[in-house]
Amino acid sequence: MSEQPDQRPPDPAREALVALRAEVARAVVGQDAAVSGLVVALLCRGHVLLEGVPGVAKTLLVRTLAAALDLDSKRVQFTPDLMPGDITGSLVLQGRSADLTFRPGPVFTNLLLADEVNRTPPKTQSALLEAMEERQVTVDGLARPLPDPFVVAATQNPLEYEGTYPLPEAQLDRFLLKLVLPLPGRDDEVEVLRRHAAGFDPRDLAAAGVRAVAGPADLAAGRAAVARVQVAPEVLAYVVDLVRATRTSPALRLGVSPRGATGLVAAARAWAWLSGRDFVTPDDVQALARPALRHRLALRPEAELEGVSADAVLDGLLAAVPVPR
Repeated sequence: MSEQPDQRPPDPAREALVALRAEVARAVVGQDAAVSGLVVALLCRGHVLLEGVPGVAKTLLVRTLAAALDLDSKRVQFTPDLMPGDITGSLVLQGRSADLTFRPGPVFTNLLLADEVNRTPPKTQSALLEAMEERQVTVDGLARPLPDPFVVAATQNPLEYEGTYPLPEAQLDRFLLKLVLPLPGRDDEVEVLRRHAAGFDPRDLAAAGVRAVAGPADLAAGRAAVARVQVAPEVLAYVVDLVRATRTSPALRLGVSPRGATGLVAAARAWAWLSGRDFVTPDDVQALARPALRHRLALRPEAELEGVSADAVLDGLLAAVPVPR
């Protein structure tokens, strides 16, 4: 995703949210695309799956973004013995009265960092499903609403790494975007080492100079503005043609559902607004197609054996599906 020039009058909310990139860069080197994707998800009330090998700053990225956005954030380290109640909360005995009271779990926050979500079994992974879809959790038959905003930023290691459990397709479909964090380039890696040699402590973001440059009010104003972004009929038809092409691709056993199509449109609207426009272009759709769709595709076994990736399939479809002019 590449930034486009601002073509409209200054918008304080947009300027504040765009400034997040520079603020996060005080602690995280070379992950501008991931920062942009996280901001898009926040504007869309969507959830994000961050994938990368251990040590590419997935956790640090989410923690820094929460600090720069002045949002309440909590972290859950997913492990094989984690129970659903450890996430949602549970009923506990209250003192000598022996009354049962609800103790909220870490899911009651604005930005939940679900760290290494694929290191816990499916039963615990599914504890997030209701929270992600309904913005509530049900304990002892009582639905308890979550704060607004509420976004899950889940990190996972690639599935070929030992001790991981594939996320169920139903849960993958609840993520608006899947962002892949690559290993840093040489210059970025030199900068990482330079900062650590100079005393950078990833546990002390304040010492790194990270401060809140945007807040919930900017996010609310941004969401209202994104809702006014126009999508022309021909652009909507382009999205439909693109997702329908995934359903007939010989490399895929599962293509993109209508939920995926609506997610791509929502993300493209947010990206258009961040880029300074009140209308969506086909370029916006193409910029968000990979992060919005890659996790919704299931490759055929023979394609996997040949080393085909979901991104490679999407690249081929983006090149093949006619673009409206």
